[in-house]
Amino acid sequence: MADDHIAPSTLDHPKVRAVLDRLHAEANRQRWQIPAWMLRRLLRRMVSRASARDSVEWAKDLYLSIGRSQGHFLYLLGRALGARRAVEFGTSLGVSALYLAAAVRDNGGGIVIGSELHPEKVRRARANLTEAGLADLVEIREGDALETLRDPGGAVDLVLVDGWSHLYVPVLERLTPHLRPGAVVIGDNQFMFWRALAPYRAHVRDPRKGFQSLTLFLGDGTEFSVRVSKDQRR
Repeated sequence: MADDHIAPSTLDHPKVRAVLDRLHAEANRQRWQIPAWMLRRLLRRMVSRASARDSVEWAKDLYLSIGRSQGHFLYLLGRALGARRAVEFGTSLGVSALYLAAAVRDNGGGIVIGSELHPEKVRRARANLTEAGLADLVEIREGDALETLRDPGGAVDLVLVDGWSHLYVPVLERLTPHLRPGAVVIGDNQFMFWRALAPYRAHVRDPRKGFQSLTLFLGDGTEFSVRVSKDQRR
């Protein structure tokens, strides 16, 4: 007999659903206002000509967040892994953190550790998480991710890399010693920044680094990598 008392997903909770619907709607409106080709050009110019701080200041009102399908994918991954500790580079306004926190909650509890450089984005992300009732599961560390993510506080099950492209490899290298066997790393924006992220794809596809990886046609290109062994470098 079917179990009629299965608890619904946290994603189905009215408060969580309402916040995600609002954030995705706002992000979609912004995408219409700033076409993808223009955003790519602006971001490339910004990274090449400005300091990291100047770039982050310019982008303080941009969502730069995952889409709904990627968010649902993150949630499903988190549930399948039984994730209790997830880390993200590039929290922005908290969209991905909401999906990760929902998975962690439905797994019985844990922590999502995010990193964001701009204080206003940190404030807004925390407000969105509080509105959704998930703030107790997320720790957003303000500052340079190379410092804030140096110690995630335990074995990591799931990582989302979704910040500035030139930091993908350095951030992953910081986190790699903390990844448990079988941990999953998701690298966003592969198609949008195909050339800029070529070093990242080369890194996670190098057998000596201890990953197996492939690119999924999801969102703006999603690199799916699994930690299969320890770093083989001597």
